[in-house]
Amino acid sequence: MKTIITIGRQFGSGGKEVGIRVAKELGIPFYDKEILQEAAKKSGLCEKILENFDERPKSLLYSIAMDSYMFALPGTGVGDSLEQQVYLATFNSIRHIAEQGPCVIIGRCADYALAGNPNHLSIFIHAPLEDRIRRVARRQSLPPDKARTLISKTDKRRASYYEYYSSQRWGAVDSYDFCINSSFLGLGGTVELIRAMVEHREHPVPSPTEADPTQA
Repeated sequence: MKTIITIGRQFGSGGKEVGIRVAKELGIPFYDKEILQEAAKKSGLCEKILENFDERPKSLLYSIAMDSYMFALPGTGVGDSLEQQVYLATFNSIRHIAEQGPCVIIGRCADYALAGNPNHLSIFIHAPLEDRIRRVARRQSLPPDKARTLISKTDKRRASYYEYYSSQRWGAVDSYDFCINSSFLGLGGTVELIRAMVEHREHPVPSPTEADPTQA
């Protein structure tokens, strides 16, 4: 198997759970927060700093304060803002992880980082807002109005991060190989659909016209 699966997701769509289950059923590694640990090791940046900037858009005041702090540290790139250093550390870690073999990677512009990789399959998982509200409210023990607010803030943050660094639209159909509504088939059905995509990619079956050029 060669396929590397990247999954972007709306908050509350079940994208992370789908990714975990896909990785488990295919017997390949799953990467989420592990990317930050890898980035910290290779870049020398504090893991806490990576967490603070994880999938977050540029924050001017915090950036100024942290850039002043980083300027004083030996071995840091003076010409790069802290956000740029964190993003590049994450970007490089994603590409390094992909070089190790097939895996599932969640978020963090991974689809953009691996855009030129011939084994890459990019997926975006979404779901109707009411379904996401129910899932988040249940998972985090929140009233529906609080869940709605959290969803809105998280999606806005993820979109801002993705669009700033990739110059592509977050969640747009032309930014990914496939966009999947996880409520249509349910999480289990979504997992099976992705497995079928991977199987087809790994072992493509030619159509009758492809098998017999005289039928074209």
